[in-house]
Amino acid sequence: MNDLLERCDFPAAGTAVDLAVSGGSDSVGLLFLARAANLVITVHHVNHHLRDEADGDAQFVVELATRLGYPVIVHDVEVDGSHNLEAHARDARYQALPPHCLTGHTMDDVAETVLMRLMRGTGIDGVGPLFSRTDRPLLHLRRDEIRDHLRALGETWREDASNENREITRNAVRLDLLPLMNEIARRDVTPLLARFAETAAEESRWMNQAARADDHYRLEGISCHSLQRWAPPRLQRWLRRQLALDGYPPSRAEVERAMSVIRGEVTACELSGGRRLSRRKQHLALTTADGTTLAS
Repeated sequence: MNDLLERCDFPAAGTAVDLAVSGGSDSVGLLFLARAANLVITVHHVNHHLRDEADGDAQFVVELATRLGYPVIVHDVEVDGSHNLEAHARDARYQALPPHCLTGHTMDDVAETVLMRLMRGTGIDGVGPLFSRTDRPLLHLRRDEIRDHLRALGETWREDASNENREITRNAVRLDLLPLMNEIARRDVTPLLARFAETAAEESRWMNQAARADDHYRLEGISCHSLQRWAPPRLQRWLRRQLALDGYPPSRAEVERAMSVIRGEVTACELSGGRRLSRRKQHLALTTADGTTLAS
């Protein structure tokens, strides 16, 4: 127990926390580890009503929390299942849970997510945030360690049959890709992938801090001739901040198009949100489709 707790990132004893408990082994393990860390716990369970076992999961969590003496809140949500069910369920879950609610994500979840994002073409900014969040205290623990701990306590958990569905990308990564990588590498690659994510988080934080020094340069105020002398990573990071839309950075393809404008290869390019980046007399302008100038 002490070895596990030493690798958890819980707040100080006596701190009031909200815990997301689905009934699976990771979240049940989170509950017992938070209990051992002497935290003041409120349990939250989100019922998506997507599986026949969903009400049974909710009942299991309510009975477990009640037995341990903790208040429990069940959030009933509706999920749009027309497409991308997994993403919609995740969004509905996080909308229902209170801010800063602790979750039971483990090192295994990090490894799976790293591979999924790499397959989508992400850079370190897409991987780094996995280790930058303060609501995931179990990221240095393995899933099997948590299950062994629960068995030692004589505790059980709920199994989600959909975790065996290989049509869900995460399941295929966990059940097929990671075992194949372990076989090829002749070692357990999960700690290596987690270490990569943690290093990416550190480097991403440093680069973002350095990039803030360029925030006083505005799209319309600096010449393309000056921007062309910047190192590409500096320019790319500056463009991601300047061209963010509603807090979301532009895609890599959009950044590449913007850089083509700066280099003079094209005079304008289209961006998300109906925006247009153009170049005239060595200066940039960000406008709407009808020509209205937007502030960068």
